[in-house]
Amino acid sequence: MNARTDFDSELRRYTEVLNRACGIRPRDRVLDIGCGAGQTTRHAARRAGEGSALGIDVSAPSVDRARELADTEQLGNLVFTHGDAQTHRFPPEHFDLAISRFGTMFFADPAAAFGNIAHALRPGGRLVMLVWQARERNDWIRAIDRALDVPGAAEELDPFSLSDPRAVTEILESAGFVGIDFADVREPVCYGADIPAALDWIRGFTCTSSALRRMDSVAAEHTIDRLRAMLAAHTSAEGVWFDSSTWLVSARRG
Repeated sequence: MNARTDFDSELRRYTEVLNRACGIRPRDRVLDIGCGAGQTTRHAARRAGEGSALGIDVSAPSVDRARELADTEQLGNLVFTHGDAQTHRFPPEHFDLAISRFGTMFFADPAAAFGNIAHALRPGGRLVMLVWQARERNDWIRAIDRALDVPGAAEELDPFSLSDPRAVTEILESAGFVGIDFADVREPVCYGADIPAALDWIRGFTCTSSALRRMDSVAAEHTIDRLRAMLAAHTSAEGVWFDSSTWLVSARRG
């Protein structure tokens, strides 16, 4: 069976962590940054039954999918927007809570982005987000790096850009956030029900696809064989799982 993997299935354990940490109240107005297909936004809308939830993402296909899934639940307090949270003109001091499940690491200008998010929060409004810890602390990317066996290069979109608590604290403080806290959270991530599904999934990663494009056909085939072997070493009856390490970052607007 080659069941398709997506971000919701990969990050299922972290979704539970984020949902617990957010503590959404019935009248909260929630902003979901980098909402993807809207799973965390829909949860927010259900919890904030007398409030509202807005999900925003730079990917138009993701937003279309989020709207499609939300239509099946007929949630009247839920809106999805295609846009960049760094520059989008949110209503000022409107939201009680901004949340993100790995959706804040790719801003072109993090200082400007978090300043814009802070401006959208009411005074005392909260920010709760999950970001990856450093590359060397994440088994999934280290295993992929070893299998690719190519010299490391800086990625245009760096999923580890918010891994340094000191640097992130400086960014958030400059944006007007206070009470900044980092909780060390380690959960496994699921890459698929089986090896073919997991291989399809990681071939879509920027680091993998870029490396394979630079190889000739023979080298690429050998690399894919190494990826399969690496995935086999992480396979159990429950699927293909990797250890990972994240920061659960919380703060509030001053």
